[in-house]
Amino acid sequence: MEEDQLEKFVVAYLKKKGFKQAEHAFQEELQQHQSKNNSSSSISTNSITDPDFAKHLLSFSELENVPARYQDGYSKLRSWTYSSLDLYKHELLRVLYPVFIHCFMDLVVKGHIQEARTFFNSFREDHEMMHSRDLQKLEGVLSPSHLEEMEFAHSLRHSKVKIKICQYSYELLLQYLHKTQLTIMLGIINEHINFQVSPGQPILISDDAEVVTLIGSSQDEATQINQKEIQWGLLEDSLEERLEKSGVLLSDSEKAEGETKEGELDENKKRSVEGGKQGTSTKKLKKDKAASATGKTGRSEANAVITAPRVKPELALPVISTEVEKSILEDLRNRVQLSSVSLPSVNFYTFINTHNGLNCSSISHDGSLVAGGFSDSSLKVWDMAKLGQEAVGSVLQGENDTTSSEHVLGSNGGKRSYTLFQGHSGPVYSATFSPLGDFLLSSSADSTVRLWSTTMNANLVCYKGHNYPVWDVQFSPLGHYFASASHDRTARIWSMDRIQPLRIMAGHLSDVDCVQWHVNCNYIATGSSDKTVRLWDVQSGECVRIFIGHRSMVLSLAMSSDGRYMASGDEDGAIMMWDLSSGRCVTPLMGHTSCVWSLAFSCEGSLLASGSADCTVKLWDVTASTKVPRTEENKSGNTNRLRSLRTLPTKSSPVYALRFSRRNLLFAAGVLSKSV
Repeated sequence: MEEDQLEKFVVAYLKKKGFKQAEHAFQEELQQHQSKNNSSSSISTNSITDPDFAKHLLSFSELENVPARYQDGYSKLRSWTYSSLDLYKHELLRVLYPVFIHCFMDLVVKGHIQEARTFFNSFREDHEMMHSRDLQKLEGVLSPSHLEEMEFAHSLRHSKVKIKICQYSYELLLQYLHKTQLTIMLGIINEHINFQVSPGQPILISDDAEVVTLIGSSQDEATQINQKEIQWGLLEDSLEERLEKSGVLLSDSEKAEGETKEGELDENKKRSVEGGKQGTSTKKLKKDKAASATGKTGRSEANAVITAPRVKPELALPVISTEVEKSILEDLRNRVQLSSVSLPSVNFYTFINTHNGLNCSSISHDGSLVAGGFSDSSLKVWDMAKLGQEAVGSVLQGENDTTSSEHVLGSNGGKRSYTLFQGHSGPVYSATFSPLGDFLLSSSADSTVRLWSTTMNANLVCYKGHNYPVWDVQFSPLGHYFASASHDRTARIWSMDRIQPLRIMAGHLSDVDCVQWHVNCNYIATGSSDKTVRLWDVQSGECVRIFIGHRSMVLSLAMSSDGRYMASGDEDGAIMMWDLSSGRCVTPLMGHTSCVWSLAFSCEGSLLASGSADCTVKLWDVTASTKVPRTEENKSGNTNRLRSLRTLPTKSSPVYALRFSRRNLLFAAGVLSKSV
C-alpha cells in the first residue's frame, strides 16, 4: 500500500472522529519527517506502513462508508448476545442499548437519514420497556442539525456510559468482536462505553439496580456528595411540638399503646379516639396516666426527640393565624392512629368523560377540593361540599368537549359543577393546593407557573423563569414557598410575593419530572429522567444527596412525617425507600406493574400509599420495610409480599393523585379509562 494513500486514510479517520488535536499533531509530524529526509525511513513511517495495520485501517474506512454495515453489525451482536449463556447474558445485554443509540446517531450525523430511521424502527422494541422516554426524544431526530440542537443527544454524544461487567463477560465480548471483525461495533464501544470490570462471578440480576448509568451521576460522585451533613429532623417550635409540650396532644407512641388493634376506621371511631384509648389502655398506660401532667409532657418531648431531632428553619416561615392553629389542633386531636393492622379509610374521586384530556389531579389537604389540569390548557376545581348538595356523588365531570361538559346540570339549574380557571396557553401538567386550600398553583407546557385564588376564583400571579415545559410544582408544607421542576433540567424555588425564582437547582442531566419538599422546608427532592433523585439545600442551592438505583425515569416522590425517609416511584413500577442521612436505599418495594404516579406517607409515617397506572392503590408497611435487614431479606426470599399490606384495585381508573388528610383519611383521584 502506498504511503501517501495510507496517510490520507489516517487523516480522514481523525477528521471523522473529530480528533482535531491528534490530526494536527499527526500532520506536523509528517511535515517534520519530510523536511528532514524524504528518502529515509523514520519510526513513524515504519509503524504506519505495517501491513496488518494498513489492512485494518483500510477495512475500517471502507466499512464506515456503508450504512448497511451498521444494521448488519448490530444485528450480529444482538443475536450473539441473546444466544449467550444465561449466566452472562444479563451482563452482555447491557451493552446493546448504548450501541443501538450511537449507531442511530452515527447514521444521522453521516447524512443517512432514511437508513437511520429503518435501523431505529427495526430494533427499538428491544429497548422500549426500559428506555421509552429516551426513544421518544430520539424519534424526532430527522437531520444532523437536530442532534446538535437537542441537549439530550448532545450529552449522549459527549459522555461515556458506565457499565459494570465481570472479567469473563468482558473477555467474551472482546473475543467475539475481534473474531467477527465487527469493526464499527468495536469502535462505538471503545468510544462511548466505559467498562468497570470486576473479578469473580457476574453480578446477580436481583442486584442489578446500578449496573447502567446512561446519563447521570457516577457512583463515585454520588458517594462524595452523600458525605455532606444534612439536618433531616423536624422544625423546632413547630405547632405539633408546642401542642405536645402543653399536654393537649398525645404523642404517637401513646396513641399506639392506647388504641384497639381491630375495628373499622369510620367517622364515629375518629370522633371517639380519646375515649377508646382510656377504655382499652394497658396496665402500663394506666400507671403512666396516674403520673403528673408534667411527667407526661416530659415523655412526649422525649419521644419526639428520639424519633426526630429538631432543626432551625433556613427560610423565613409564614406566621400561622390563631384560627388556623385551632383547626389544625382539632384535626390532630381526631387523628386516627394507623398501623399494619389498622388500615385507613379511602375516598376515591373518579373523573369521567375526560376524553383523554386529563393530565394531572390534586387534592386539598382536607379533601374538600379536587383540581384537574387538562390538555386544552384549562384548570378545573370541584368543591366536594357543593357536589354533595347536588347529589352528584364523587364522580367528576371533566369533559373538555363543550357540547356536554360545560352543561353539567345540578340542582342549581344550568351552572356547571366546577370552577373553571383559564390563563395558560398550553397543557396543564401539575397542580397543587396550599396547606389551607385558599391558593392553587398550576404548571404548564407554556413554561409558566400560575397562582390562583380559590376564594376569589381568579388568577393572581404568573411566574416566568423556566424556558421549557414545567412538569411539576409543589407548595411547601407551610405554604408561601413553592418549587417547580422543568424540562430545562432545573428545579426552582419561588415565593408567592416574588415573580423571580429565589434559587435555581441545576445538576440533573435530563428532565426534572417531579419535586417534593422535606417536612422541615430546608430541603427539596427532585426526581429526573436521568434515573436519579437529588436532595437540595434550599438556602445554598447545593446538591447534598444523590440517590442512584432506579432503572427508569422517576415520576413521584414522598417524604416521611419525621423527615428521615423518602420514597420514590419510577416508570417501571418500582418504589424505593431511601434513608436521607446515609443516602442509601433501605429497601425496594416491588408490586406495581406500571408507572407509579403518586406516593403519600400517613401522618405518623407508619404506612406508605402508592398510586399507579396499573389502576391500583397499594398500602405498604413502612415500619417493617425499614427494619428488615438485607441479610434476612435474602434468606427469606421475596419479602415484598409481607411489606405490601393491601392492594386496592379500581374498576378501570389509573391513580393520578394521593393525599392523607391530617386525620389520616386517604384521598385518591383518577380518571375512568375505557382503554385500560
